[in-house]
Amino acid sequence: MTRCGWAYSDELREYHDHVWGIPQHDEVQLYKMLILEGLQAGLSWEIILKKEKAYEQAIDGFDYLKIAQYDEVKYQELMQTPELIKNKLKMKSIIHNAKAFIKVQEEFGSFDQYIWSYVNFKPVKHHYESSKDVPSYDELSQEISQDLKKRNFKFVGPTIIYSYLQAIGIYNDHEINCDFY
Repeated sequence: MTRCGWAYSDELREYHDHVWGIPQHDEVQLYKMLILEGLQAGLSWEIILKKEKAYEQAIDGFDYLKIAQYDEVKYQELMQTPELIKNKLKMKSIIHNAKAFIKVQEEFGSFDQYIWSYVNFKPVKHHYESSKDVPSYDELSQEISQDLKKRNFKFVGPTIIYSYLQAIGIYNDHEINCDFY
């Protein structure tokens, strides 16, 4: 099987084959991927994938309705959980973004409706020969980033949002020789 060049480990191959570039419309999955992409800032994606199950257990399966209710006691508990990243701003953003996520749902009916409206509800299939050709951000990721920041989301810079668009299948950036292209 031919995969994108970056899918070189078991974790990355699993993610590549079963998540990356596949259109996602489930609200929990949309929130989860937004959180994981934010956690990845400054770290490798492989590290985040290895910690995904620990986060799933620690934060109620990425249930943003429950997470939005977390208080200071729960925040401190999360900061003491051994497997989680101990970055205070990232940890607070998990809770903060759950609240912002709910506000977007209230305004648009769903986060899915909000995020997919940017591409008229159709995935964008890019034609890159190599992962080296994929930009770190583009005009759309900048636009969405700015709007999310206005809506008080944290850890949603243009590069994070570009990766998010790939993760939820708005962008299909599989290399043209990849079997998943």
